[in-house]
Amino acid sequence: LPHISEREIPEVGEEDPSTHPTARPTFMERSKSEMKLKDNRRSCYMLDAVAAGGGFPGVLPRSLRKSSSCSTIYMDDSTISQPNLKNTIKCISLAIYYHIANRKNRAHERLMEIFEERLHPITREALPPELMTKDPDHRQIYRFVRTLFHSAQLTAECAIITLVYIERLLNYAEMDLCPSNWRRVVLGAIMLASKVWDDQAVWNVDYCQILRDTNVDDMNELERRFLECLDFNIEVPSSVYAKYYFDLRTLALANDLQLPLQPLYRERAKRLEVSDNILPSFMTLFLCVPSGEARNSQVLLDPSPFNPSLGLKYPLKTWDPREGRVLKGCQYIHGCFEPHRYVDESTSSSSV
Repeated sequence: LPHISEREIPEVGEEDPSTHPTARPTFMERSKSEMKLKDNRRSCYMLDAVAAGGGFPGVLPRSLRKSSSCSTIYMDDSTISQPNLKNTIKCISLAIYYHIANRKNRAHERLMEIFEERLHPITREALPPELMTKDPDHRQIYRFVRTLFHSAQLTAECAIITLVYIERLLNYAEMDLCPSNWRRVVLGAIMLASKVWDDQAVWNVDYCQILRDTNVDDMNELERRFLECLDFNIEVPSSVYAKYYFDLRTLALANDLQLPLQPLYRERAKRLEVSDNILPSFMTLFLCVPSGEARNSQVLLDPSPFNPSLGLKYPLKTWDPREGRVLKGCQYIHGCFEPHRYVDESTSSSSV
């Protein structure tokens, strides 16, 4: 095998939605007809309600409608950095269902042996023939994915990466997702996504504890062949991740899977800000303090544990090139710089 640095990205890389941030995800194209049909049904329902003389359901006449004078913002509890796990699993299960139900090559399906459950079953009991030919229900897909995620304690971000890898596999390997291979394709994508995303990845032997009729050799071979089909391209740019996240929200809205909206009170806003601003302990940021005695100095931002009574506390160690010394201070970051003071680290050990 050639070295990973010598591998070439397949020609579909320019149009592949799993690598190109502007290309529309495949599951959105596959679900377009169903989403349009549901929009038409919803429009007909609202027109029938108006024709019956009752007006729009749940909407008061303009003269009786109350207006908010305080610009209330309504949000759900799902953010791009911390998506809601249950809702995300439902969305990717629906995306996988659209891949299977609206595949184009039903007469001549493009398959690969390693993903065929008829050749490599993940259950000991014999599968009924109709299960290998009949399209699964989206609830069946959801139960399978939910079992893996809850048993392995995976995160919602890992679910989005899983969908990216599934679509990348279908494009790179030029294969179809069908009733006989979707379980093994999803299993391989989850195994790979959990190792790429999570710091403490789930081992292949752990999946054998979840799917008790499988063995480690089969899991290792499935992972190896999955990587080969991807040409070992497991990178997911942040722009691609964001695109899939928002398209999944669009899919949820079209299928009435969105989370309930709640008023954004100050407490919820702080909680969302904290969840979005907590930095991993291994990250190091360099900032330039805009004012004070370290105007032109380089600031090393070292994240410390979160203090719920004070907010996000970041101790700063600043190298002042004019003084030739290290200055020490602290700053509480809430989207902007706040006043802080510095203590000469070489002469004082007191904390701020």
